[in-house]
Formats: sequence, structure tokens, C-alpha cells
Amino acid sequence: MRVHVVGNVCVDTTFRLDRFPAAGETLNASGHYDGLGGKGANQAVAAARTGADVRFRAAIGNDAAGAWIREQLSRDLDVRHLTTLPLPSDRSTIMVDARGENLIVTGANCAAVFDPMADGGFAPSIERGDIVVMQGNLHPDVTTACLRAARAAGAMTVLNPSPLNAGHAPPLSVVSLAVANASEAAQLTGAGDPEAAVRELVRQGAGAAIMTLGADGCLVADSKGRVEQIAARKVAVVDTSGAGDVFCGCLAGCLAAGIDLTAAARIAVRAAGISVGRTGTLISCPDGHEMKMLMETTEAETA
Repeated sequence: MRVHVVGNVCVDTTFRLDRFPAAGETLNASGHYDGLGGKGANQAVAAARTGADVRFRAAIGNDAAGAWIREQLSRDLDVRHLTTLPLPSDRSTIMVDARGENLIVTGANCAAVFDPMADGGFAPSIERGDIVVMQGNLHPDVTTACLRAARAAGAMTVLNPSPLNAGHAPPLSVVSLAVANASEAAQLTGAGDPEAAVRELVRQGAGAAIMTLGADGCLVADSKGRVEQIAARKVAVVDTSGAGDVFCGCLAGCLAAGIDLTAAARIAVRAAGISVGRTGTLISCPDGHEMKMLMETTEAETA
């Protein structure tokens, strides 16, 4: 069962601060560094580290940053399906405060125009039973077209609608599994109560839905709208950026390994818990050995 992740990749520049600046204020960071990021890349690497066979599609620029991105990604992924465009590579600026909370701004020139359907290679590469994972970084029409093609090919479709384009979310009828945080679920459904919101995602057409709740774990709603809460272990938080991507990528990798949804979500919660105890986005993701241990120990507990 192959995992296809379609999305974005960028260079992340992270600044660590005691607090976020007020409007018009300049603060000196206590540290800063560049790293690989982008929700698509983060999720693809997290899935690959579960042992899944991952095919990642994204666009990079024809600049030095694009060459650096390709080299960095090649450590975890097959980079033959990256598309090079005559544009600057995408970049994100991430501010992280002393509590581990973050603010992120992204320049998404490549993601905004990337269309994996255009070259005709995406849809034929999907086989029945594969998993296709998408986020909200591409144009909404492109995302919808990819999800429709994946469903038509008999694949399971996973949508993490972040960043959320207000009023332009793909129809949930083409989504096998929706994975959203509390804010995104509330915007998509109009429901403020977490359980009501995750049930409403299913009622609107998703085959199943998960709402991530940060330190409180997640809620899992099945096809009948039945909801189960999965608690997170208490951890010392260093940096929450990228935790949702670790969750989603790990989840997809576990599903590809044949693990059921609830158990996969439990493993993904624990993987995200490891990531928030570290700095950075992609660099905070558990490595292959850690993922293997999480999968084995969590499955043993539920056996």
C-alpha cells in the first residue's frame, strides 16, 4: 500500500523569542536557524519514517534553495517526482516563544501554481488501496481534482485542510478521512463543541474524521459518527510547530501498514508528543527507529 503525499515544500527560517513582538516592535531572537519544512514535506517524511513506501509530489524553484531542498529531502524520500518551476523556492518564517507556541508566515509562490494533474502522471500512478494525503497549500481546485482522481482510482484519500482557504475547502464527499485541528474543524462545520464538530465532518461527507487537540490528544469519529477520545501523554513542550504534520504523516504511514484507525491515531499522538519536545519542524520528527518502537509498543498495548 503506497502513500502518495501531494503538497508543498519550503525552507523554514525559525526564530526563537521569549515572547512574540507587538505590532511595530523589533525584538532580537535568542537563536535562529534554517531547516526543511512545508506541510507536504513534513507529512511525507513522517510517513516514510514509519516504513511506508512514499511518493511525494511538490514544486521547488530553480534556485539554490531548490537544490538544497532536493538534497535534504533525498535523505528520506525519492525526489524524482519533484517539479522544478522558474520561480523562487517557497519559504516560511517561524517565530517560537518561550511556551513553545508559534506564528508562521509562508511565501508560497511554487505551491500556488503547482498542479500535479497537469503532466498526466499523477492519476495513473495511483493504484487501488493506495493512500493519497493532501493539505491546503495548493489551489483549492487542484486539491479537489487530485482527491477526485484518487477516489476514482480506488485510493483512500486523507485531507488535512491546513492552511484553510475560507469558503474554498474541497467537498468532504471526496475525502475518506479528514484530519483537522479544533480551529479548522470549527470553521468547516460552524460547530464550536469539539465532539459536535468532528461528528459534523462525517455528516458532511467524510468517511471518518479526526480532530487534533494538542496536549489533549485527539478525537476520532468513525463512519457512523461515533467518537472516541485518545489522550496524549504529558510532555515538556519546547516547540509545537510541525506537530500536526508529524501526526498526519505518521497516521498515514500506520494506516498503510494495515493498522486500524484508532490504533494509528494513538501512535500518531505519541509521535507528535515526541516532536513538541524538540525544536524545529521537520527536524523534530521522530526518526525511523523511534517510529518503529512507537508502532510496536502501542500495538502490543492494544493487543
